[in-house]
Amino acid sequence: MTSIPDPDPENTPGLEPGGGVAPGDTPPGESSTSGAAFQEPDLPSRRTNWLVYVLIGVVVVFALLLFVGYVVGLLG
Repeated sequence: MTSIPDPDPENTPGLEPGGGVAPGDTPPGESSTSGAAFQEPDLPSRRTNWLVYVLIGVVVVFALLLFVGYVVGLLG
C-alpha cells in the first residue's frame, strides 16, 4: 500500500512565514457530505394541517364548555 506523504509546508502556496494564511486567502475546502444528508420526510398536505387545527379547536372548545358548565353548577 502506497501512502501519500504530507505536503512540505515550505512549498505550500499561500502560507506566510510562521504558517499563517495571507488575508484574502482561504484554506483548502473539505470534501462535501451533502450526498449523505438525512432525507426529510414529506410534509402533510395543507388540508390535513387544517383538519388537525379544527380538531384541536373542537377539543379545546368542548373542554372550555365543560369547565364553564362545572363552574356555573358550583355557583348556581
